[in-house]
Formats: sequence, structure tokens, C-alpha cells
Amino acid sequence: MTSHARKNAARQRQELSGVNRRAALQNVRNALPPAPQARNATRFQRHQAAEPVVPSELIILVQDFTRWARKHLDEAVSAAHRHVDQPSEWHRLVLYALTDALAYNFLMVGTLAAYLQEQELDTDLLRRHLQSPDPDRYVTQEALDLLAGLMGRPVNKDEQQPTWHFIGQQLAECRVERSEREGPARSNCQELWID
Repeated sequence: MTSHARKNAARQRQELSGVNRRAALQNVRNALPPAPQARNATRFQRHQAAEPVVPSELIILVQDFTRWARKHLDEAVSAAHRHVDQPSEWHRLVLYALTDALAYNFLMVGTLAAYLQEQELDTDLLRRHLQSPDPDRYVTQEALDLLAGLMGRPVNKDEQQPTWHFIGQQLAECRVERSEREGPARSNCQELWID
């Protein structure tokens, strides 16, 4: 089938459904409930750099959490193939893996949204980036704790260190290495990736 024929077939299917995949995904995003006790990140003083650069801690976060989410998505695919003759095992293992991947993605998006709120990114622009009518939809206390750990903010003396703050600190200890030619950034923190 030629490329043109595939596009025509896709258009016909789209016309039957009345909505394309991108619009359908936006409908799903719009229906997502806000995070429990969604909040706006507290403004922290920005560190002025000579040139605006994405903090290495955020690069590490995306690398690490994407890796974990991908691991869980791979587990879902594997379980879906292995347990076709065992429906109870199939749905149990597939759903465990998918919800674990979803949690990593939700937390990563919330942490990045909180960082952008702290940097006083325009609220309308943040809504567009999140593809959500609510800029606080993903910002949870866990996301704020993770961001605080990533950015090296201390925990109050009378409080116990939250788990996600500790994980953020561990990720922040990793360094991002950039090549001389500005190639892709790489983390030197493989020890956090041990299962």
C-alpha cells in the first residue's frame, strides 16, 4: 500500500470516528482530574545565569524517570504476550506495570510544572505546554518534594525527610556530561538505575 493510499484509509477511518487521535488525546487530558490537593509551586529566587540553560538536575530527572517508566511499559508488553492464556494474571500484571509507568510520568510532569511555576513562566504558556486548562493539575506535594530535593533545598529541622525529597537529592548528585559539540546530554549516574 502506498503512502497516499494509507493516508486516504486513515482519513476514512477518522471521518467514521469523527475525531483524530490528537484531538482524542486532548479530550482525555481535559478529563483528567487535578491532582489531590493540587497546588501552585512557591516562588523561589531565580539564579541568574550568563546564558539560560536547563538545570542538569531536570535533565537527570527526565532521563531517570523516563527510563523507569519505559521499564514498566516493557513489563506490560511482556506480560501481555506471556499470559494470554491466563486472563487473571494478564490483567493483574499488565495493569500493575501500566499504573507504575503512569505514576512516574505524572510525578515527572508535576515536578517540571512546579519548576516552571517557580520560574514564573506565564500561566497561559504553562497551560499550553501541559495541554491542560489547569496549570496545577499535576503539581502534588510529592512533586514539590522531589523538586526541593533536586534543587538542594533543605528539609525543616523538625520534619522527617520525605522519600521523594531524598530521591531528588540522589538524582541531583548525578552530573550531566555534555560533549564539546553540544551533543546529547548523558548522565554519569548509572548506579541509580539498578533495579
